[in-house]
Amino acid sequence: MENYKHLFVEETTLYNRIVLGALLPERLWAPLPHCVQGWLRNYIAGTLLYFISGFLWCFYIYYLKRNVFIPKEAIPTKKAMLLQIIVAMKAMPWYVVLPTFSEYMVENGWTRCFPSISSIGWIDYVWNVIGYLVFVEFGIYWMHRELHDIKPLYKYLHATHHIYNKQNTLSPFAGLAFHPLDGILQAVPHVIALFLVPMHFTTHVALLFIEAIWTANIHDCIHAKMWPVMGAGYHTIHHTTYRHNYGHYTVWMDWMFGTLRDPVDDDDDAKKI
Repeated sequence: MENYKHLFVEETTLYNRIVLGALLPERLWAPLPHCVQGWLRNYIAGTLLYFISGFLWCFYIYYLKRNVFIPKEAIPTKKAMLLQIIVAMKAMPWYVVLPTFSEYMVENGWTRCFPSISSIGWIDYVWNVIGYLVFVEFGIYWMHRELHDIKPLYKYLHATHHIYNKQNTLSPFAGLAFHPLDGILQAVPHVIALFLVPMHFTTHVALLFIEAIWTANIHDCIHAKMWPVMGAGYHTIHHTTYRHNYGHYTVWMDWMFGTLRDPVDDDDDAKKI
């Protein structure tokens, strides 16, 4: 068992060397405790991912494809995007506590994570990922919904994100503009799933960081019409009505629990008016 757990420590050590070793002198990070190295690596990686994905996507939709995907009046101002960046950067040091803590639990053998796909085979791996994603989808849906339904949670946590409630206030940078505890709570199902579903550790880490790219995507106001994906068209409705489309990756949970509102229906209603 100790050798098995050591494989996880070797893997996170490798991640530290790749990220920290490429960006910082070794004398600055090598003496730090392993968990602090992990937090620093997650902070740097999360920040880089946020800015790179955000700037590239904004450059594409607001400059290269200006007026193609969204009308000119729906493009957020530079001031609005700067404010979103400030909120996200204040929260980022706290966001990355969660993946750092999940790594600690995995390294100590507290979860059902496994280090390599070959240890269980590809078929079981695929089924495990599906089970993991289903649980995450269910968990995020209800966490998000309760952040609306429980008034103190909305007032003191989730309202920070919902000041962006119109097309011209939403941008990819709004994807991580949350109160720190709000952002952590909505990512907690990723960690709880590790205790319930056997999960490949590297895949878990990758999916946590893919969240940053996904949340940027669903705040760009572009409806891609890729059912059953919970794209930006659905999420924009969530920001304007507050009572629909709580789902994360797909529309299934909203469909099951009666909170789905389709952008196509929204467009039809607008035309009738």
